[in-house]
Amino acid sequence: MQSLSHNSEISTSELLKKVRKIEIRTKALSHQIFAGEYHSAFKGRGMAFSEVREYQWGDDVRSMDWNVTARLRQPYIKVFEEERELTVVLLVDVSRSGLFGTVNQSKRERIAELAAVLSFSAILNNDKVGALFFSDKVEKFIPPKKGRSHLLHIISQMLQLEPESDGTDISQALRFLTNAIKKKCNAFLLSDMLDVYPDASPRYEEALKVAAGRHDISVIKVSDPAEKNLPDLGYVHIRDSESRRCSWVNTSKRKVRDAYAEWNSEMDAKARSLFNKYRIKSVEISSDADYVKSLMALFR
Repeated sequence: MQSLSHNSEISTSELLKKVRKIEIRTKALSHQIFAGEYHSAFKGRGMAFSEVREYQWGDDVRSMDWNVTARLRQPYIKVFEEERELTVVLLVDVSRSGLFGTVNQSKRERIAELAAVLSFSAILNNDKVGALFFSDKVEKFIPPKKGRSHLLHIISQMLQLEPESDGTDISQALRFLTNAIKKKCNAFLLSDMLDVYPDASPRYEEALKVAAGRHDISVIKVSDPAEKNLPDLGYVHIRDSESRRCSWVNTSKRKVRDAYAEWNSEMDAKARSLFNKYRIKSVEISSDADYVKSLMALFR
């Protein structure tokens, strides 16, 4: 996949070419691989009222419609059907840390491709899809709708959106979701999840708890292999891409490399513990790895 340009000068023809390239790749994956898994995993879980009919032997008396029963003087029950149509909302992290990448794709590029695959899978299931782009604030919200043209609009926004802020605040995105989408939806949070306190614990627990109580949340963490361990490169000048703070780090010191690896491991462990606590499905996908198996595991 080509680099996703965030240059505001990108031409319309270049944008359309990139949108088309993403559509061809991700639509094929959605058709061939994910449609069945998506449908079985995220099919409608609610029950919608369908009709009233006469009571039959063996019917659940808890479904009795007492008003109709009293009016017609014979037992009637309410019939419910599973709601097939879903609303899918993509929470897409566009913070500056997503620009980091040491392999074929940056994290933001991988997030965009994953979001496109999920979107096409939803469209194939005739679901509504919306998108919320966030940094340390909500940068843009596209309300859920159906249709290919709407989906291509979401993808084009992924390619050309210029975020106003650099930082990450997952809580802001989750609170917006809770307030903006009243009906239960399937929300996919696509982020590198680098939003933690100095002790590596997540900053977004309270907002996640509230959102998970209303919606089905799935977390797709996108990482780069170089983030896990510091290589031995001697003194290295490092700049935080979001805070812009700089410092010199002696990567030749084993103690420094071990401390960095331990902090990353602790961050991952605390995030997994939080997801388990609120029964949130999650998967980590590296920017250098094939994501097909990981997404299928998430769907299952």
